Amino acid sequence: MSDSKFIATVPQELLHSELSERLPVSSLREKILAIRNGLRPGQQQMADWQSGPLAISAVPGAGKSTGMAAAAAIAIARQYERSSSRRQLVVVTFTRSAAANIKAKIRKFLRDDLSLPQTGFFVYTLHGLALNIASRHPDLSGLQLENVTLITPTQSHRFIRTAVEQWIANNPGGYLRLLEGHQFDGEETERLRRQSVLRTEVLPELANTVIHEAKSSGISQELLQEWSKQTTDEYTILSVAAGLYEQYQNLMRSRDFIDYDDMILAALRVLENDSARRIEQNQVFAVFEDEAQDSSPLQTQLLEILASDSDNKDNSSLLIPHSPLNLVRVGDPNQAINSTFTPADPIYFRQFCEECDRIKRLATMDQAGRSTRIIIEAANFALKWINNQSLAKTNNGQQIPDNRQVPFRLQTIRPVEVGDPQNNANPAPVGRGLELYTPRDIHHTVELLSQRVIELFGEDPTQHSAAILVRENRQGRWLGEALAPICKEHNITLYDVGERDRRSHVPQEILALLQFCDRPHSPDYLKAALEALVQRQLIPTQDLNALASLPEEFLYPGPLAAPQPETVQKAARLCRNLLRARLELPLYQLISFLALTLNYDQAELATADKLAERVNQQIAGNSSMGGMLSALSEIVSSERFEPVETEDSEERYTRRGQLTIITMHKAKGLDWDYVFLPFLHENLIPGRFWVPPQSQFLGDFTLSEVARAQIRAALHGESTIPDVTQAWEQAKHLKISEEYRLLYVAMTRAKRLVWMSAAQKAPFTWSKPDNLQEQAPCPVFPALKRQFPECVANLAVMAK
Repeated sequence: MSDSKFIATVPQELLHSELSERLPVSSLREKILAIRNGLRPGQQQMADWQSGPLAISAVPGAGKSTGMAAAAAIAIARQYERSSSRRQLVVVTFTRSAAANIKAKIRKFLRDDLSLPQTGFFVYTLHGLALNIASRHPDLSGLQLENVTLITPTQSHRFIRTAVEQWIANNPGGYLRLLEGHQFDGEETERLRRQSVLRTEVLPELANTVIHEAKSSGISQELLQEWSKQTTDEYTILSVAAGLYEQYQNLMRSRDFIDYDDMILAALRVLENDSARRIEQNQVFAVFEDEAQDSSPLQTQLLEILASDSDNKDNSSLLIPHSPLNLVRVGDPNQAINSTFTPADPIYFRQFCEECDRIKRLATMDQAGRSTRIIIEAANFALKWINNQSLAKTNNGQQIPDNRQVPFRLQTIRPVEVGDPQNNANPAPVGRGLELYTPRDIHHTVELLSQRVIELFGEDPTQHSAAILVRENRQGRWLGEALAPICKEHNITLYDVGERDRRSHVPQEILALLQFCDRPHSPDYLKAALEALVQRQLIPTQDLNALASLPEEFLYPGPLAAPQPETVQKAARLCRNLLRARLELPLYQLISFLALTLNYDQAELATADKLAERVNQQIAGNSSMGGMLSALSEIVSSERFEPVETEDSEERYTRRGQLTIITMHKAKGLDWDYVFLPFLHENLIPGRFWVPPQSQFLGDFTLSEVARAQIRAALHGESTIPDVTQAWEQAKHLKISEEYRLLYVAMTRAKRLVWMSAAQKAPFTWSKPDNLQEQAPCPVFPALKRQFPECVANLAVMAK
């Protein structure tokens, strides 16, 4: 977890004495004022914070990360004025890349603007913070790190499958009720089919959803069973879920595994102890949280306790006037796009904003300089139109509880004022700034999109950045294959983020070279190794089949063999070096050696080190080449190995002169000059809740989504837990709201041009892209065409 947290280690007392000698207080205050005056009004409110709770609701492009970094640096500088204080600022954000980004910005403010040492603060992910607290107090947390292992996705799936089988064995009656479902005539073939669906799909999905929802909210199996007594559905879904949860937890404990939610729970166990809580609180003068809309209830609780005054005896009611809670939370409820597949829920940040608003501690950052004005107008229109549609449906049907009536918080993006400190704020549009297309089909979409890309990159490709944002990875894969030859012809760099992730290239390349080292006379392994070396441009492209067909002759040509060309000699020398390393190096150093041989960059080397550590852990006690190959093969074939992200990881996605293909989810927090949004169809945005045909014998709903909606209703304090029909409707509403927020996020990634299209014909499912049929556009797309008729492309004129 070393990449999950960032720690400054310079002794604070030394810095204070050093500063007092070289930096007068008046000079420091002038520098603080200079930073503050260079910020926008909303950012200034953050910079003016000195104590107490503060909520910042920020629109896309408002510069919340920059504002938070400036405010953090100013808060640290003010601490230096209080020379007796040795407390630190804790900054928390959602992802490792975001943590690295904000850490770099704070350091820059401290170094360049304030002439201060780059210390006095920590930057963590939420889980990194929790692990740090838990590991400092192992007796209280129950986490003996030398004895427990963080569970991998593959291991978690195995545990869930085992938990399902154990629950079935212990609950034959409940399982039989699920098996019978509806309209079961007892036919043996149908029984076997339903057994397979329940064991491999329905129950594992229910377990996976409920375990994460419950653990992230501090809900025990016992409480889940209590809630189940308030429901009346025929399957007792919450009771089944509680049983699966119990079996999973037993398996985790018996094998000494923990997951990310266990880290939060362990940290909270530490903070329940008065002495440990005071120790932790005395190290912190404030907590700043970025991306607060993505927090879960337990994460929020952890931050509130840490941000409380150590003398405060009541940590249960923190948001009161003159509260000792020193907590600044920054986020945008309208960019909450993770709540339907993670336990995060924007309702909690909305509630925090409402509480702060009541005590006059809510600030709004509504000025955004990222996008040109037409893009801002389009995003504001989409937000209001979607909310109006949602309210119209709500008023005609079942009422939805407060805080969930509309997908968006009513917050309008405003352009910045004249004289804004940001360079090129609200830049001039390219073309009309908003372009709306209705192609014939997806092939016509590629034709139109590629034409526009060629036009834009033809002017000066090194000056601008562009991205295609897709809803599904399968769309990105199809687009990448279709655009690759066009981009190659016009010398445009195409970077498919999904393809890079899918390859999981570090484990694959290391495995290919190790398999060759283990069996160098295998033509298949030799060819795979040569392909990896060609891919890394370490040897020239050549006929690899010819080289691999006779491995011995290629590697060790005899005196009578024909002379090898220079390209072949270079490849053979490199392969022989690999074999020599296999003989001379200890096994545990091989992966690091191969990473250096492959000329990996900083991020790839860090990923290779992480991989080596993981493999060496798995083969401890059975250290052999066979064990290493087996462990690597499992990683490559059965899970997605997460690469280590470095501070420049986001820059790879936004390079100038590059066309990036990336999902809308992964694009959050990034921006480009030109953004293309193809395939905007109703079946994906907002989409429909779809019950797979194989599980329809249970009813017109899925057990997992009903359970999720029931758990959240209980967590949100609703008077009753909804029945199956109500829960399914609420789940659909949450899904639709999040999909519309995802489109809003995608639109606001663009600076100078957003290109949107909805083809008349598209696949029903992108697993079969050749199966085209008429598809309705995303409902907001025709509304945009009506509102901005001048931005609608005339395809008849373009075709001439």
